[in-house]
Amino acid sequence: MAETNALPLHIGIIMDGNGRWAARRALPRSAGHREGARAVQRTIEAASELGIKYITLYAFSTENWSRPASEIDTLMHLLEKTLDEYQQSAHKRDWRILISGERDRLPAGILAKMDALVRATAENKGISINLALNYGARQELAHAVNRLMKEGLTAVTPQDISRRLYQPEIPDPELIIRTSGEERLSNFLLWQAAYSEFYFTPVLWPDFNADELKKALEAYRARKRRFGGI
Repeated sequence: MAETNALPLHIGIIMDGNGRWAARRALPRSAGHREGARAVQRTIEAASELGIKYITLYAFSTENWSRPASEIDTLMHLLEKTLDEYQQSAHKRDWRILISGERDRLPAGILAKMDALVRATAENKGISINLALNYGARQELAHAVNRLMKEGLTAVTPQDISRRLYQPEIPDPELIIRTSGEERLSNFLLWQAAYSEFYFTPVLWPDFNADELKKALEAYRARKRRFGGI
């Protein structure tokens, strides 16, 4: 029987619109990315206060490497700064940090900071923040299949695949939010999104805040999830 939704355990967010936010203000794209980083911080804080247990943020996709080198440099600098800030504040706030994605192509310094942050927050009990870095859902599925092949399995179940994804302990997201008015997944959590609800908003990511998050959650709670039933 369909039921009205409670608060989702896990939300995924495709953070889109930094460049357009900057262009509308005649600012360089780097300004949009910096403002987008501030939106990340306030969204995590709002989600934590509302009782969300897991949040996956699409921070850098495997396709983003095709952007200009100067923009990638800006994004890597912001990522390194964000990791430093989380190293200082995540334990105090009881946040747990997880990383999903491929390690290749990421700078060695960032990899070291990622690993240190994951270790330092592993026992924290607050919101789990899953940063999708150098992430692509098709690559994640290939990663799972390669693990299965190495283990010698010749017949697999959906559960076998789920257990070999980047973060198998995280439940599938009940809600996926995408900002900026685009309405597609863009290679984000394709396997896990099988029964996710989607919420698309025209709000550009740098303008996203606690009120916008609450609107998304209200829309989610108003829906009925049938999972193939009546």
